[in-house]
Amino acid sequence: MTLKQLEAFYWAATCASFAVAAERLHLSVSSLSKRIAELEEALGQRLFDRSGHKAALTDAGQRLLPQARELLAAADQIRASLAETPGLRGRCRFGVGELTALTWLPRLIGVVRAAYPDLVLEPYVDIGQVLEQRVADGELDFAVIAGRSSRPGIASAPIGEAAFAWVAAPAVLAGDTRLTPALLARLPLVTLPAGAGTTRIIDDWLAGRDAAGERLCCNNWGAIAGLLIEGTGVGLLPRHWAQALQAEGSLRVLHCDPEPAALPYSFQYRRDDARPLVARLRESVRAAVDFSAPCRLP
Repeated sequence: MTLKQLEAFYWAATCASFAVAAERLHLSVSSLSKRIAELEEALGQRLFDRSGHKAALTDAGQRLLPQARELLAAADQIRASLAETPGLRGRCRFGVGELTALTWLPRLIGVVRAAYPDLVLEPYVDIGQVLEQRVADGELDFAVIAGRSSRPGIASAPIGEAAFAWVAAPAVLAGDTRLTPALLARLPLVTLPAGAGTTRIIDDWLAGRDAAGERLCCNNWGAIAGLLIEGTGVGLLPRHWAQALQAEGSLRVLHCDPEPAALPYSFQYRRDDARPLVARLRESVRAAVDFSAPCRLP
C-alpha cells in the first residue's frame, strides 16, 4: 500500500467522477483506476462497487475513507515541515465571481505568486451557484462566493463584503433621482442571472414592495453597465463603480430607503480538505480582498 494509491482512492471517492479525480491528480483515468486496483489487491478488499452506472464505495471503502484522509493530511504536514524552502507547489484551481475578477483578482494573483512562486494558479470565473457545485464535486480547491454555503460538506470563512447602489441613466429619470415603484414599473430591472449574489440583494430589497416588473438578465457586469448607461433600465452596480460613472455623467445614483444591503463574501472549501494549500490560500485571499478596487473592464 502506497500514499499514491491512497491518494487515488481518496480523490476518486470524494470527487464527482473518476475523470475529475484523475484530472486533479494529473493522471489518465486508466492510471487512476490502476492505482485503485493495486490498493484493492493489497488490502484484499473491493473498495468500489463498479456494477452500476457510477462507481460507489463499498462498506470497506467507507471505512477506509476517513483513515485515508488522515494519512494524506499527515503526509502533507510532514512534507511541509521538512521542506528546505517552505512553500506550496503544484497546481491550485479556484473559483471567483466576476466582481472579484474585475476588482481584486489581479492583486490576489500577485500576492500568491510572490509568496509561492512554484504554485501554478488556475482561476475560474462563474456565478456562485456553479462555483459552489464545483467545489463540492472536487473540481476546485476553493472558491470566493457571495454568502455562506448551505451544504454540510462545505465550510465558509468570511473574508469581506461589497457595497452596491441603484443606478439609471440621466435621460430616463426626467430629473428624479429617487428609486420608486413607479420607476421600477416603467423600466426593466437589469440584473445578473438567478444564482448570483446580487440577485439575492435585489429580491430582499423588493420583498414586500409593490414593484414587480420586467427583468432583463445578463451574465456579465460590463454588459450590465453598458445597458444601464444606454438607458435600458434600472440596476445595481458596485457602489464605487456607480459613483465613478455618476462623476463622469454616465449614470445617476438613485436614492432609496433603505439602501441596498452590503453583500458578504466567504472563502468556501470542502470540510474534508485539510491540505496546507487551503489554509494558506485562505490567508492570501484575506490579505488581497478589496471590492472597492477600480473595476478592470476588458
